[in-house]
Amino acid sequence: MSKNATDETTDIEPWLERWRVGRTGWHEADGNRGLKRHWQASGCNVIVPLCGKARDLLWLAEQDNRVTGVELSLLAVEQFFAESGLACELDDSASLPVYRARELPLAIACGDYFAFTETGFDAHFDRGALVALPQAVRSRYARHTLELLEGDALQCVVTVDYDDERADGPPFVVPREELVRYWPRLELRDRYDDSDDMPPKFRDAGVERLFECVWMTP
Repeated sequence: MSKNATDETTDIEPWLERWRVGRTGWHEADGNRGLKRHWQASGCNVIVPLCGKARDLLWLAEQDNRVTGVELSLLAVEQFFAESGLACELDDSASLPVYRARELPLAIACGDYFAFTETGFDAHFDRGALVALPQAVRSRYARHTLELLEGDALQCVVTVDYDDERADGPPFVVPREELVRYWPRLELRDRYDDSDDMPPKFRDAGVERLFECVWMTP
């Protein structure tokens, strides 16, 4: 996200501060189970927006995909490579600085996702990007993502479902009607209880259960 993008965007500073102080409760140390359960593709050029230091990047690359994450926080990028034990090289010839792994076809572009302009991706994984954004920003995010993707790109999008009358995100609930308005080809593949990873603020507000929903294109 960018401070200067439009009035619709949210302030980036709280997200950068979360990385600085280690308040990254959304991070899944073992990667996302929905991705591992349902993603079967290899040989794809995958874009992973707002990727943080997700282990999913590594898992996707190990399935013989070429993987590009985009992340605002340089600290998150540095932590990903340090924790993965991967050496990387800086490539500053693209729209954003890119940190490329030497051992795997994996790279992370560091900066504002809306400034990322590389195209030609035929696959898209989103576990924590769409649900991190307020509704006013989500449509812009979805449009920009489509600009980076091939027309028949494979998509895997993970959303959350909980009683949002008791608590509000992030992560936000994205209703099915809104999701398919952005990406009409998505179909629900799985819905499972993820209450063990529920943010403490939701428990404090009285939310009893949280589900992850896995959406994929045919």
